[in-house]
Amino acid sequence: MSGQIESVLQEGRLFPPPEAFRRQATVSGMEQYEALCAEAAADHEGFWARLAREHLSWHKPFTRALDASGAPFFKWFADGELNVSHNCLDRHLGTPVENKTAIVFEADDGAVTQVTYRELHQRVSRFANGLKALGYQCGDRAIIYMPMSIHGVVAMQACARLGITHSVVFGGFSAKSLQERIIDVGASLVITADEQVRGGKRIALKDAVDEAFALGGCEAVRKVVVYQRTGEGAKMQPGRDLTWDEAIAGQSDDCPPVWVDAEHPLFVLYTSGSTGKPKGVQHSSAGYLLGAALSVKWVFDLKPSDIFWCTADIGWVTGHSYIAYGPLACGATQVVFEGIPTFPNPGRFWEMIDRHRVSIFYTAPTAIRSLVRAGETSPDHHPKKYDLSSLRLLGSVGEPINPEAWMWYYENVGRGRCPIVDTWWQTETGAIMISPLPGAHALKPGSCTMPLPGVAATIVDETGNEVEKGKGGFLVVTKPWPSMIRTIWGDPERFRKSYFPDDFKGRYYLAGDGANRDLDGYFWIMGRIDDVLNVSGHRLGTMEIESALVSHPLVAEAAVVGRPDDLTGEAVSAFVVLKQARPTGDDAARVAKELRDWVAKEIGAIAKPKDIRFGDNLPKTRSGKIMRRLLRALARGEAITQDVSTLENPAILEQLKQSL
Repeated sequence: MSGQIESVLQEGRLFPPPEAFRRQATVSGMEQYEALCAEAAADHEGFWARLAREHLSWHKPFTRALDASGAPFFKWFADGELNVSHNCLDRHLGTPVENKTAIVFEADDGAVTQVTYRELHQRVSRFANGLKALGYQCGDRAIIYMPMSIHGVVAMQACARLGITHSVVFGGFSAKSLQERIIDVGASLVITADEQVRGGKRIALKDAVDEAFALGGCEAVRKVVVYQRTGEGAKMQPGRDLTWDEAIAGQSDDCPPVWVDAEHPLFVLYTSGSTGKPKGVQHSSAGYLLGAALSVKWVFDLKPSDIFWCTADIGWVTGHSYIAYGPLACGATQVVFEGIPTFPNPGRFWEMIDRHRVSIFYTAPTAIRSLVRAGETSPDHHPKKYDLSSLRLLGSVGEPINPEAWMWYYENVGRGRCPIVDTWWQTETGAIMISPLPGAHALKPGSCTMPLPGVAATIVDETGNEVEKGKGGFLVVTKPWPSMIRTIWGDPERFRKSYFPDDFKGRYYLAGDGANRDLDGYFWIMGRIDDVLNVSGHRLGTMEIESALVSHPLVAEAAVVGRPDDLTGEAVSAFVVLKQARPTGDDAARVAKELRDWVAKEIGAIAKPKDIRFGDNLPKTRSGKIMRRLLRALARGEAITQDVSTLENPAILEQLKQSL
């Protein structure tokens, strides 16, 4: 790590909270936000202790908030006992919430199923009793490899109910990836489905489980429970495999929760590591749930009448915190969907918001940018063709949102009246860390705004010293927080080196993102540290160059990576999707020149892409995340050796390879 990251993005637009929104907001105005921040600054542990007592239901109260004696392996509320599933379900029984709809599930074909909190509690209890009958208990580990479904949420909640540590594997991962995770976490149980359905296509899950077993090393798994999503395509192994219906047959719909200590591992979620070996991010029970629940109340300003929709998959941390746990702990009604944003047509999201009267909508910038293009090419499915009057708040998650995509979202989806909460957080942080509180902060397009109360985030240089406002550097968190990663499963040394590096003498949590804080104190994420480009001695964040490209009227989406260059050290290489058809030949050369000149005008000649490739789309996972590692390999002319099974569109790699 060296040098300061330069910020070249200039954004002057400001959108204060609508007065009617501010008046009813959970945090209503900067005065209240600043008072919460001052309380946390004055007594960090006492602040979090108060919130943990107010927002969680404890079986055995804790007596001490933070144990930092083993830093950086921090413990929160360690002598307290609770159960996460009890906090999400049982606490609502006997209140008006028990008869409230918990989940509105819409399948790939549009079929809708609803469950109330009481019904969800019964389903979770029956499945938990089924697992108990199979011999599973607190301390065991389960792999959940499921499609988006109520069953997927039930599986997670049932594991939490019994103290079984779960590891959800995204349904797009290959058999090899699944096998690695089964082995690493030491799973003795796999919960899966025969198939999943996405965009009208069936994808076999149980076959992938069998293939993972055939690769070896999964001998610790005693049982495989199979949810019959389609009723086809699952070969069952006698003695080991049983259907979901067989597992719950004859089981009581009452299962007492197993009380666990606050630090009990709720889940292990694998995230890609720079070495290629997945990192098992381990989260606690109490601290994690506090972060998830509190951010639902603060950031999403949840009200009893809201219909909340997070479009993520439960295979990612967003689906854990803002589908399976946070909204349920708060008694929310939420929409869960199976499928993709563009099937059966590019208006799927807008149709669902209209049909289910969604009031809070939380999605990823990649989905927004792809729908910008869809709105241009399929005007009948532009968001303005739908009744989106139920919306009152929009959210963005997963990566920085370009200012122009932000503006499109604000004007076309929110109709200029819905605040946008642009949220920064990570698998490792467990919950949202930096975000506008929509009743307090004026919004700047592209900025994740300011840290939540109790989150001590700042920006430092390579020596660990805080940089002045207006300068870029490394985003760090200077104090522990309850929902933080506890360790990397089975590899504590890798945890310490990755997140509390010696460069900073272990003082700070290193987020791995470059950031800038403007003169108003607003944070701007500039991309991953390993995505920072060093062009002729200038360190440039990729996000800012991407934002400049996306602000051009022709461009729907762009991704920027670096490649070695003899003259400048590193050259900017851009992959661009246009709102119109992909250009070829002379047309491609003409548009590329126009875009290079545009970037020079917007940012400066130093940031001009050396080469631009045009594609029909970009290589994305099925959750919509751009696989920048693959783009780096393409830009450098390297062979692609990593697993591409999670890609929604693997054929795009060949197109981009040829399009230079």
